[in-house]
Amino acid sequence: MKPEVGTLLEALPYIREFHGKTVVIKYGGAAMTEPELREDFARDVVLLKYVGLNPIIVHGGGPDITAYMRRLNMPVEFVGGLRVSDADTVEIAKMVLVGKVNKDIVSRINRHGQPAVGLSGDDGQLFRVSTMTGPGGEDIGFVGKIERVDVGVINHIAEDYIPVIASVGADRIGRSHNINADEAAGAIARAMGAYKVMFLTDVAGWLRDVDDPSSVISEASADDVETALLTMEGGMRPKLQACIEAIHGGVTYAHIIDGRLPHSLLLELFTDAGIGTKVRPAS
Repeated sequence: MKPEVGTLLEALPYIREFHGKTVVIKYGGAAMTEPELREDFARDVVLLKYVGLNPIIVHGGGPDITAYMRRLNMPVEFVGGLRVSDADTVEIAKMVLVGKVNKDIVSRINRHGQPAVGLSGDDGQLFRVSTMTGPGGEDIGFVGKIERVDVGVINHIAEDYIPVIASVGADRIGRSHNINADEAAGAIARAMGAYKVMFLTDVAGWLRDVDDPSSVISEASADDVETALLTMEGGMRPKLQACIEAIHGGVTYAHIIDGRLPHSLLLELFTDAGIGTKVRPAS
């Protein structure tokens, strides 16, 4: 049997299992910044739609926001993996995420054969947010925690289009907030009753030893993750927090995968080996 045929046959049971299921994909890191990976991602999402999945893309744009802030001589600060966001920072985030990054993603998906529509938390009041604090109770400005997702907005768009959602939104009195894209993806996955939520990142997965790229934890329970979060800091924390919140909200599986690998989405979804870290409900 030719290798290509074997790969297709290996994918068949997964395509059958996932047909009609909703998959929320948090898009970020190198997969969003490197030209070839951007094209791979767009093609992969289009393929998912063609084989019967319902992909929903949620994105941030941290490097772009940081680049524009530095060009404007604005301070850049993070606490526990979350960007400290005063009103000026939120204004830059909205301009970059909604006006530039979102439209770039939509354009690429359209070009590869499926119509996509860009949204933000403000569209149709998709998100209602409250102001959150840092992991140690720090004041981190207008960083939003999503209280409500209006799934009707997403369902209406997803009937005919691939939704591409920028991670900004407003509170009850209309104040704009920057939202961590991992938090947004997890909240959307919970609200939609998604089968999977997948976080593309720039590491091989959740590492047992942060200095050893080969120490990937291939599978963990939500209980394992909660225990680890008691002492964890840094950029992996929001991803793992979003994973367990998604699992507790009824999402079947959460995945952290290496977006630096070409076609990482397809490798995780449609091959026996998979890649990255899978988080499952507690046994």
